[in-house]
Amino acid sequence: MTKHSLHRVPSAGAVEHGYPSGHLGHLTDHEEQALAEFKALVEEKGLYRPGNPPSHDDPTLLRYLRARKWIPHDALVQFSDTEKFRSANEIDVLYDTIDIDSFEASRRLYPRFTGRRDKRGIPIYVFQIRHLDSQAVAKYEKSTETTYSRAKTDGKTQPKLLRLFGLYEHLTRFVQPLASECADRPYADTPITLSTNIVDISHVSLRMFWNLKAHMQAASQLATAHYPETLDRIFIIGAPIFFSTVWGWVKRWFDPVTVSKIFILADHDVLPVLTTFMDIKDIPKIYGGELEWDFFDQPAWDDEIKRICQWENGYTSFPTGPMYWQPIDGGKRVECLAVGSKGETDRRERVCTITRAYPPKNVEGSPVSAAVSQADDALEGEEVNEDVFVTASEKPIIGDVPTANITAVPIVGESK
Repeated sequence: MTKHSLHRVPSAGAVEHGYPSGHLGHLTDHEEQALAEFKALVEEKGLYRPGNPPSHDDPTLLRYLRARKWIPHDALVQFSDTEKFRSANEIDVLYDTIDIDSFEASRRLYPRFTGRRDKRGIPIYVFQIRHLDSQAVAKYEKSTETTYSRAKTDGKTQPKLLRLFGLYEHLTRFVQPLASECADRPYADTPITLSTNIVDISHVSLRMFWNLKAHMQAASQLATAHYPETLDRIFIIGAPIFFSTVWGWVKRWFDPVTVSKIFILADHDVLPVLTTFMDIKDIPKIYGGELEWDFFDQPAWDDEIKRICQWENGYTSFPTGPMYWQPIDGGKRVECLAVGSKGETDRRERVCTITRAYPPKNVEGSPVSAAVSQADDALEGEEVNEDVFVTASEKPIIGDVPTANITAVPIVGESK
């Protein structure tokens, strides 16, 4: 077998913690105990404050536990490092006050949310690499040196990384909470803390790959260190013929866990595999789907998102710039706040509210809500197709496309 040929490379992506396993509402006894121990540890260190609401919600804490294989003391080390970094760079202030135009400029150099979700309700991001030539990256990095925000920093972190923090905040504080409020998905009472990514590397030269090394490594390292377990899968499509040659060193740009979640698809596998995970109406037309959406477009919001949002203050859709959700009415509803700044003037406007279908347990730990019980009653007696919600490496999710048999580019030097 030549190094340029394609063959099946089984992936271990997400096998150990296949969604919703390891997520809120689907914890084993061991995982429940680990969460209780972790909470006690971070509270003892002054990093966590219980209450209604607590300083950090359970889905966030669980991300660190999953990343550290359910070892509370290891999760404590990573969580503590993140909290120190956030404090030293005032990440909350950064996100609240970052210049909106600068924020939008950053989004053009990293994965973009399509406004759609996969069949499990996980948000779909697309990343087209071909736009990142050396001139575009250099111009962007130069612009980050003068980004306005009111945040004070540690003076050591590169400005481009602080801008990237803003994008991860957008994922964890806006996109994932919004997806969590959508009730048209399996396990609708389980919060969404993941993302599904389509990475398009078509029309990318060998030189371009090498020039992007630092750009890619920074994003991967940042996610691994401070935003663990926010990635479900990466589908790489459009791989040029030489990609099998460079895969051996490209994969070293990323941590092993991220690499295990990568599926490199041959052209004939793209649509069959994507439709295994996503409805065809939610796949952009450029990849064989029906969605009218291009990389530089704003999100094309799906019908469920439009249904649940109750617009206010003249808004009829989400604006550009940073946004986040916060609970109101004792947790029965959440409001979306548009923040950031324009001309160094802070923006803070309510965009919409959502009535929560699954309000959280109260501080005394009473049952979640009547809505949960009603949903469970409605499902009682119905046949559930368990094959629909397993991981790619276990067995087919739906249809005739076993995702364990995805065609992928072999590692350099591999042979039969």
